[in-house]
Amino acid sequence: CSFGDASITEGEVAEAFQMAALKQFPILYLVQDNGWDISATAEETRAMNAYEYAKGFPGIEAVTIDGSDFEICYHTVNRILHTIRTERRPFLLHVNVPLLNHHTSGVRKEWYRNDLQEHQMKDPYIKLKSLLLENGFLTDDLNKIEAAAKKLVTDDLEQALLAPDPLPSDLFTYDFAPTTIITESGERCPEDAEEKVMVDCALIAIQELMEDHKECLMYGQDVGGRLGGVFREAATLAQKFGEERVFNTAIQEAFIVGSTVGMSAVGLKPIVEVQFADYIWPALNQLFTEVSRSCYLSEGKWPVSMVLRVPIGAYGSGGPFHSSSVESVLTNIRGIKIVYPSNGADLKGLFKAAYHDPNPVVILEHKGLYWSKVKGTDTARRKLPAKDYILPLGIGNMVQEASVGSAENKVLVVTYGMGVHWALNLQSDIVNQVGILDLRTLYPLDENLIYTKSKEYNRIIVLTEEPVNNSFAQSIASRIQSNCFEFLDAPVITLGAENMPAIPLNEILEKTMLPNSLKLGDAVRKILAY
Repeated sequence: CSFGDASITEGEVAEAFQMAALKQFPILYLVQDNGWDISATAEETRAMNAYEYAKGFPGIEAVTIDGSDFEICYHTVNRILHTIRTERRPFLLHVNVPLLNHHTSGVRKEWYRNDLQEHQMKDPYIKLKSLLLENGFLTDDLNKIEAAAKKLVTDDLEQALLAPDPLPSDLFTYDFAPTTIITESGERCPEDAEEKVMVDCALIAIQELMEDHKECLMYGQDVGGRLGGVFREAATLAQKFGEERVFNTAIQEAFIVGSTVGMSAVGLKPIVEVQFADYIWPALNQLFTEVSRSCYLSEGKWPVSMVLRVPIGAYGSGGPFHSSSVESVLTNIRGIKIVYPSNGADLKGLFKAAYHDPNPVVILEHKGLYWSKVKGTDTARRKLPAKDYILPLGIGNMVQEASVGSAENKVLVVTYGMGVHWALNLQSDIVNQVGILDLRTLYPLDENLIYTKSKEYNRIIVLTEEPVNNSFAQSIASRIQSNCFEFLDAPVITLGAENMPAIPLNEILEKTMLPNSLKLGDAVRKILAY
């Protein structure tokens, strides 16, 4: 893992060092230290260099060398690599190097640096050439080597310039690796199956996957054997499959998510968990910069095959740090797939599809549906689908059709997660006038089902637990109006939480903040009267 000295101050580096030291990963961190962070000096930006920093992590052996000395570099790197391969432990190699060129063509070195001559004297090429001459090499021989190297680079450049430009259509390739899971299969509702709460449906899905796939791992905060997850969502897994495959991590979401890139690259299949949706923010850099883009930027060579579990939503006065909904942020990250089931059978089937998908998949699991303890969520419990049941991503479901005949007397509620249960618990005087479309997958979205049903119902409400402004729900409403405008008898209504910064801890304020069946009923009556 090679990086510059300026990035050693990033918090994610500390997370990587912690786990490398703890787990004794066989990894070499190569830090090139030229003393500059574009225009800021080392003295301005850090309290210590990478070597001094790494010495504070027991379990990482730190070495520092002069990077302008070829002989020292060659022998040191060989020794370290041999040790890593034989002893399987981490090293940090801190290499002091000169900064010989501009940062970029737009940030030129002479504008802000007064150490150019000092760095030029440390040019490793000049020092290597002198070393070779001192050891009996002839000037003519070195000139021939230099000429051959220049010719090779020139020839390669000319060859590269002859390569055809990409076609405009090439832009739209490799955003995802192709998946083989495209049709629903297996038995969804076996006659003799037990009814299970939603959290157990997910737990059993993971257990079945780990039984059949030795490359399957699960890790995150508190998922290890001592607790099995704060919601018991990983209970018994460590006991059944061992702490090598099911283990705790520290509170370091960036590592949890970012490590899946390397795990996937070596053929493992990580299932990881961010303990609450509210905790996902430190992981966004890794999710956005690394996980979501790897397939696209490598032209399909390195898709990150991982599953990220995210318990989400407000439940039981969780307050501002344990109640958030984050789907609008996640659906704006291209290159990941996102599911948000409303019942246990869907969760189990989608979990299997997510595991077998070669791309990164985020599973949003509503905490209030895990145990069906929230009034009106009994239908989240389902008979446990068979082991071979798989529900492909991107397929919505009509949970309920309106029982009235005429379009002017019925409303379609497009929703997901807890919203499905708010819709199912509408007041008796209007429930028969409402159709309920459960998205199940937020990306890829079942646009065909949405538009088909919108044209049939003519009056649409998009229901979300998130605040409405600038939300994923608003984007769905906009797409419905753009694609179904001539079929609509009223503007699409978007109903969600109040547009406030956080969900309060106080139960009265929490209920005021969130949507519910009564608020949905008011919206249904409003759109019917339009």
